[in-house]
Amino acid sequence: MAELLERTAGPERRMADALRALAIDAVEAAKSGHPGMPMGMADVAATLWTKVLKFDAADPRWPDRDRFVLSAGHGSMLLYGLLHLTGHAGMEMDELRNFRQLGSRTAGHPEFGEHPGIETTTGPLGQGLATAVGMAMAERMLAARFGRSLVDHRTWVIASDGDLMEGISHEAASLAGHLKLSKLTVLFDDNSISIDGATDLSCSDDVLKRFAAYGWATKRIDGHDHAEIAGALGYAMRSGKPTLIACRTIIGFGAPTKAGTAGSHGAPLGPDEAAAAKAALGWTEPPFTIPADIAAGWQEAGRRGARERMAWLRRIQKSPQRAEFERVTSGRLPDDWRAGLDAWKQALSTEKPKLATRQSSQKALEALIPAIPELVGGSADLTGSNLTHVKAMGTLSPDNWGGRHIHFGVREHAMGAAMNGMALHGGLIPFGGTFLVFSDYMRPAIRLAALMRQRAVYVFTHDSIGLGEDGPTHQPVEHLAALRAIPNLHVFRPADAVETAEAWALALSRTDGPSALALTRQALPTLRTTHTPENMTARGGYVLVEASAQRQATLIASGSEVSLAVAARELLEAEGVPTAVVSMPCFELFMQQDETTQAVTLGGGLRVGIEAAIGFGWDRVLGLSGLFIGMTGFGASGPYEKLYRHFGITAEAVAAAVTRRLD
Repeated sequence: MAELLERTAGPERRMADALRALAIDAVEAAKSGHPGMPMGMADVAATLWTKVLKFDAADPRWPDRDRFVLSAGHGSMLLYGLLHLTGHAGMEMDELRNFRQLGSRTAGHPEFGEHPGIETTTGPLGQGLATAVGMAMAERMLAARFGRSLVDHRTWVIASDGDLMEGISHEAASLAGHLKLSKLTVLFDDNSISIDGATDLSCSDDVLKRFAAYGWATKRIDGHDHAEIAGALGYAMRSGKPTLIACRTIIGFGAPTKAGTAGSHGAPLGPDEAAAAKAALGWTEPPFTIPADIAAGWQEAGRRGARERMAWLRRIQKSPQRAEFERVTSGRLPDDWRAGLDAWKQALSTEKPKLATRQSSQKALEALIPAIPELVGGSADLTGSNLTHVKAMGTLSPDNWGGRHIHFGVREHAMGAAMNGMALHGGLIPFGGTFLVFSDYMRPAIRLAALMRQRAVYVFTHDSIGLGEDGPTHQPVEHLAALRAIPNLHVFRPADAVETAEAWALALSRTDGPSALALTRQALPTLRTTHTPENMTARGGYVLVEASAQRQATLIASGSEVSLAVAARELLEAEGVPTAVVSMPCFELFMQQDETTQAVTLGGGLRVGIEAAIGFGWDRVLGLSGLFIGMTGFGASGPYEKLYRHFGITAEAVAAAVTRRLD
């Protein structure tokens, strides 16, 4: 270590040592955190931010800035140090002193929204890298639409061994290579250390060969040699492929006994080791103090992009596309975007088609795609099943970035993360489709979308045992409950084509979180046969059919079971049991209604929930005395009509259960 410290000494390392010192100080003050990665990658990060990264600290949300993603989010002090040193407002030294404390902007892992310089929430390993793929895709798509004079930037990622072990990294890297995302660069912190110890305990991949096989350019460098780092960054900028730079680093660089060991990964160095590390680095300043000459150099780096940003501002002021560019990057929908969808909804009440809601979703997209140019999406290799493609979209490919339909391949997890990247980048509204049962494969990305309050739309088809013969492996029974458990995710399960159109309208108009549409394979009748300008689905739950007299029972259902509830109501009314039907397309929106509205909608009689899924969570509307008719275990393989009878989810079974309870 002494020889390496001597060899790397100089003004460039002094700039990097400022990052190391801040990481040491903040983690010691917090008595928790991860000092090792910031200390190891400080040279790489300093070279990138002071010489290459296109940004202006005066405007961290400049649309044409480079995106920087710290996928190894546990090393968050590296990012906070960079933001502080480059002069970003809101990341003053007090924020670093309050690292990992309640109410500070410097959370244990970077959290989107805490500071405008944090591009995405990272922490779950692999998510940042995969999200960055979506950001790089968004850059290419918007450049194809608006031209290089308005959109011409790069995406940079710092990723760890752990990021590259996670399965999502394989999916995302494969997609990026296929799409030839040449403006995406991953700086791999190749320190051979994980929490348990050396990475060879569990991993013997040749990472460079692996990425080369995906279609990436690759390069290995000494991550503490500033000349090599700068050369590699230039190599990446000249490459016609996405680039992986394996930066051989020493975790905890400078720490006398913990450098190069797992001991510096996820815990404070301790007072003695911290002092010794600073002494080895030649850093004599008190905690949270940066020498004036080093601070000035970093401040200059923060202003380095100002001239380029001002030139961009002059270009956009003169651009005939200015209004449209500003509209899409601000997230505002076109003024008349609802017109086609409203016309389709009105026609449904007259035509009364019998359609699977996945078909209804495609019809809604046919009205929306021409009206919303920024609406882009596709499917995880289930286009013909999810019905996420309409002719007006065109197909995206490495040779056609003007296409709006994306073939994500069998990569559900990467699809979800890439959607997050597109939404975070701005200028696009992404949607992605797969079977509802495979929402499990993308759940971590869905959770992050909800946490970051990003507008993304998940098109989940084949939503119940109603998919039939593919059997229990493909029949989701617990997935509605699991998705409804995610805070800030709106889960829509529409009962017919009308509710499907309304659900799409709500998902797209929502700007503070993602939405999931759970759609049927089997055809459903149109239940809303009288047109209402009001979006009834916005209530979350509403009375579809009222009882003939004072209610004795209220049948509450979602999706395909609403028509079953209507049939059960007819049987009960014929038996003299006044019964109402409530359609419940979105629990989350219903729970936002005031208690009086909820009580009036649900009624005072027996409440009966009907859904071809497990009943977990239904107690919110049924109470302790309600009935639930649905699944109690996994499904089976067979024609869907027989499955509904086999599992006792029929109009006759509902009517019989209500009669027994009321007797």
